[in-house]
Amino acid sequence: MKIALAQINPTIGAFEYNSRKMLDFIKTAKAKKAELVIFPELSLVGYPPLDLLEKESFVKDNLKYLKQFSSHIQDIAVICGFIDKNGGKSGKEFFNSLAFISNRKIIAKHHKVLLPSYDVFDETRHFEPGVKLHSALFHQHTFALSICEDIWNDKDFWKHRLYPKDPVADFFQRKKAILINISASPYSINKLGLRRKMLSAISKKYKVPSFYVNQVGSNDELIFDGGSFALDEKGKLIAQCSDFKEDLVMVDLEEKTGEKHAISTSSLEEVYKALLLGIQDYVRKCGFKKVLLGLSGGIDSALTAALATDALGKENVIGILMPSKYSSQGSIEDAKTLAKNLGIKTELIPIHSLFDSYIESLTPVFKNENSQLTQENLQARIRGNLLMALSNQWGALLLTTGNKSELGTGYCTLYGDMSGGLAVLADVPKTLVYELSRYMNLKTPVIPENSITKPPSAELRPNQTDQDTLPPYDQLDQILKAYIENLEPIAKIVKKGFSQSLVKDIVKRIDRNEYKRRQAPPALRISYKAFGIGRRLPIAQQYQESEEYQ
Repeated sequence: MKIALAQINPTIGAFEYNSRKMLDFIKTAKAKKAELVIFPELSLVGYPPLDLLEKESFVKDNLKYLKQFSSHIQDIAVICGFIDKNGGKSGKEFFNSLAFISNRKIIAKHHKVLLPSYDVFDETRHFEPGVKLHSALFHQHTFALSICEDIWNDKDFWKHRLYPKDPVADFFQRKKAILINISASPYSINKLGLRRKMLSAISKKYKVPSFYVNQVGSNDELIFDGGSFALDEKGKLIAQCSDFKEDLVMVDLEEKTGEKHAISTSSLEEVYKALLLGIQDYVRKCGFKKVLLGLSGGIDSALTAALATDALGKENVIGILMPSKYSSQGSIEDAKTLAKNLGIKTELIPIHSLFDSYIESLTPVFKNENSQLTQENLQARIRGNLLMALSNQWGALLLTTGNKSELGTGYCTLYGDMSGGLAVLADVPKTLVYELSRYMNLKTPVIPENSITKPPSAELRPNQTDQDTLPPYDQLDQILKAYIENLEPIAKIVKKGFSQSLVKDIVKRIDRNEYKRRQAPPALRISYKAFGIGRRLPIAQQYQESEEYQ
């Protein structure tokens, strides 16, 4: 029996588009003699649909398109994801479901049993959990049907389990079957290896082959890396889809062989591909064609421009140079060199006169008050206004260029450099910005070396550097990771070799700048804990760790 793993990039709510895409993949699978095609979780709908589920028409349309889609399934079987109604008298209205379709009919269904409500997930908000794994008999093979989180609770793999029951263990205590898991598992660095290791442990434990099909693509902040695969009963890899792009691979169930397509070989390559996919899909799915961004000559704007150019093509990226009286000639030349290397269009709009006009208007009100910080922020806000005006005029999406280190500590200006529609680097710490820049330059040296080597500076006052206000980024990023991603208390971070006063200062900055992050554009997520959808903290709060944790 030949099985096709169909790794697709659906668009949320685009039922017609998603249906056609699946039918195209089915046509290809038929040509390759496949008898069964497996698509990802909620493949008809797109994941995550969030509060679109509260629209009565949304679920009805999903069921209408499932019926239409099923009517085209002939001479091949298909597994796909959809939203089913809960016909019971209690509980949430809907199930996150799987349909096994053969000869134009749904021959089996499965409702997701384990519903995640942590980090970026909130499935218990709308979905009712299923009771157990269901199975389907097809071509004399029994298939155990599961959806994403259903396989993430093995007591022998996880030290701490999130759910009291394990539907996979419950199923295999009763019968033997081939395990199928359709998934929409978001990307974070090195997560593909974790998924494979986890499912390999399950295959070996129950001595069953496993087929795992993951969504690929980006929806808002979330990036899905794909990386679908098949394992034999010993947990050995027999087939593999590429990561970060649509793909279809064939698996011969009896021969235990399959196609293995190349995936990333390093975390830097993963992050590069993830950010490109995040830019491409956000721009395309939101209906834009072009993007613009401010070019300062610094490393962050340089990397953002280089990524955008690789993602969208040089003809769709516009760089705006907005020098002030504090901008060094070197930075202006670095920005011009970058644009030339990338082949992107640029516009030059000096802000000297605008800044002077603002100061002239404000001086009578400020009187003799110290306005140094206000003047720095004012320059950023002038630039933000100009960029948004151009975005409006050209219908181009404005990309912000700030990194995670800046956003974490509040080293950014609301309605200034934070203005925009997508924050490309907001989950990329400064140290990783440098690594990614050098990684991109290995292929083609487009980012000027001076942008990488010179001391980072916002250039909002004479001789300014980031380290006037922040500790060195190699120290700062370690503290940020410990506090934000690992949720470590101050005392534990101090034991890593940092002074208590430094750690307390950084933690204070992180906590008090939540109000800024709440107003930031969507940030492409690449880490286990990014700012945005997966990190929910109150703005108006005054909690401080007790002394024993400091």
